[in-house]
Amino acid sequence: MPVSTCLSLNFMILLKKAKESDIPVIQEIAKITWGPTYVPIIGQAQVDYMLDKMYSKAALESQFIDGHHFLIAEQGSKHVGFVSYAVEPEEAGVFHLHKLYVLPTAHGQGIGKFLINEVVNKVREEGGRYLRLNVNRNNKAKDFYERSGFKIKETVDIEIGNGFYMNDYVMEKTIE
Repeated sequence: MPVSTCLSLNFMILLKKAKESDIPVIQEIAKITWGPTYVPIIGQAQVDYMLDKMYSKAALESQFIDGHHFLIAEQGSKHVGFVSYAVEPEEAGVFHLHKLYVLPTAHGQGIGKFLINEVVNKVREEGGRYLRLNVNRNNKAKDFYERSGFKIKETVDIEIGNGFYMNDYVMEKTIE
């Protein structure tokens, strides 16, 4: 049963709340989107490391257990994107947008915007005041997030193991 629907450029987009049985769908979308997005920025070795670290079956199961909410976007019978978010346990009223990926073949159809808006609505319903995210400083998605109302809060370099770092902006949107 869909969580929400959107008519975008004459295509119906359905959102469904993901379950652990949807892990292969999440993994497949991540695998397809990460190459073109991140290999030019961080290289294949770090992409492979991060996909294994963040998208292995065990890692995704742990994220579900830790309270991450995943929504999958469907266009017809095809899965075209997903988003995940969770409450920040250390700060009242703060949620974190952990992942948002749309297949390259579906870019420009408003799916990313639809996913962001749905998360903002869910955060608002749950009494959240802020939505934060991390984005690589060289990722063009930063511009998308700025157009969606996020502002750069800080610059961080996060050591993730194996000699790799995430060189990110932490961005934040006030939920009104």
